[in-house]
Amino acid sequence: MNFTRWSARLPGTQRRAAARTDTAVTPECRGESRGEGSVPAARAEQPTDGQAGVPAVDDLPVREVLARVPALVALVHGPDHRLAYVNDAYATAFGARPPGEAAARALPELVELGLLPLLDQVLRSGKPRTVKSRKACDGRSYTFTCTPVAEGGAGDPGVLVFATDVTDHAEAAERLRASERRQRETAVTLQRSLLPQELEEPDDLRIAATYQPGGTEAAVGGDWYDVITLGGGRTALVIGDVMGRGVRAAAVMGQLRTAVRAYARLDLPPHEVLQLLDGLATEIDANQIATCVYAIHDPNEGRLVYASAGHLPILVRDENGTVQRADEPTGPPLGTGGWMHSSGSIPLGPGSTAVLYTDGLVERRDADLDEGIAALERALAGATGSPQVICDRLLRSAGVTADHDDDVAVLVLQQPAHTGSEGELFRNAALELLGGVEAAPRARAFASGVLTSWRFPAELHDLGVLAASELVANSLQHGTPPMRLRLRRTDRRLIVEVTDGDDHLPRRRRAEPGDESGRGIAIVATIASNWGSRRTPGGGKAVWCEFALPKT
Repeated sequence: MNFTRWSARLPGTQRRAAARTDTAVTPECRGESRGEGSVPAARAEQPTDGQAGVPAVDDLPVREVLARVPALVALVHGPDHRLAYVNDAYATAFGARPPGEAAARALPELVELGLLPLLDQVLRSGKPRTVKSRKACDGRSYTFTCTPVAEGGAGDPGVLVFATDVTDHAEAAERLRASERRQRETAVTLQRSLLPQELEEPDDLRIAATYQPGGTEAAVGGDWYDVITLGGGRTALVIGDVMGRGVRAAAVMGQLRTAVRAYARLDLPPHEVLQLLDGLATEIDANQIATCVYAIHDPNEGRLVYASAGHLPILVRDENGTVQRADEPTGPPLGTGGWMHSSGSIPLGPGSTAVLYTDGLVERRDADLDEGIAALERALAGATGSPQVICDRLLRSAGVTADHDDDVAVLVLQQPAHTGSEGELFRNAALELLGGVEAAPRARAFASGVLTSWRFPAELHDLGVLAASELVANSLQHGTPPMRLRLRRTDRRLIVEVTDGDDHLPRRRRAEPGDESGRGIAIVATIASNWGSRRTPGGGKAVWCEFALPKT
């Protein structure tokens, strides 16, 4: 192959050649025939004796230049890419190559790297193509640039393959990617460790939750959720999102989640819990805000009472498939301060499903937020099955994948409709107490009859009657009408609850030997598995205790 008959169409070569032609100057332009004011010729254009032997670039022998280039160079021509030339660097890397054979046989390393289709594309388009950082059979990484070349006379066009060794850069990039993967794994582990490792399982709710970290970045988000059993059959549910990403957001999230669990034990209404959280968020970091929904489920009420601090609305699907959105009331996010939150409620009867979620599930850059919530409503309307199945379906319908650009937290709860033999395990009975000396005997008789009809063993029957008697006596002495005794059983426990119109909460105290009262709550706390009290929304209080049922 005569290299002097080839002219490489490297990028910019023709432009520079044309530029030299267009800007060629005549003797008149150089001022040779002009008088005063003419510009003398540049010294470079007047070679000295020492420079007379320096050849011009166009006079350099192509083969000698390519042979000395440290990069790998190969020249092929024709539709089957017959090998015309390889330089010394190429031969050192992959061994000598016989000219004249097709690249499929002569250049097996290019076949292994999948570059033959690229050579075809370069021939067809007449444009150079580059593939970056391909690892070759010699264990090193190269960036290949394939440039079309045209023969001066009659002959097939060809392709100049130019490979630059980028092994150091490739190894550095791989080390960086490995470091980022380790950092991300650590970040995700940190985030998941701050979430509940196992969800609490209330008697009257079926619950599932999922957390999907966003993207492939190392930064973690501040999404969290929690399920807290309050006692007396009631359950608190919370979901929130700390603005921003990174370890700071995760740290704030962890502090808020811990605080929610502590405030929940006070059995306060949802808006009062958010009020306490708002003050705490301001103390943690005045520049860090968070959204949150705190809800309480009471199986006796058939409603979900909630308060929202700038969070997305709860969605509830009833047993008929109708989806309702809990839009009001909604206050500003936590950490803004100076706002009085308020509580609202939404029906949650048997057979209903509620969904609490963070903005990563519904928010997209190219769509309005309301459109995302509406799409979630449609997906929930057609979603059936267990809470975990519904959770997975909602994620799929929203297009949440491993490379999603935002964290996603979803909490799904169902109030099952107990029927048949299961319905026998969930019972309620209530008695209105009018006060007077006959209230206590009447309450004991009522409790005894109900527990007998529920076929409790004798020991549990006697303990339940004693607890009902002590709670009613305490309410008669310290409370005000209206009073009510409620007995409730689930598949796991017996719950005894007494409500009255006085909002003074009882406390357990040590009674002295000579005291005639003050032992009722102490007796209840001793015989029951758990006990507690809370203020009721309409004024007054409820005092309750629980007994674990024997396992069958």
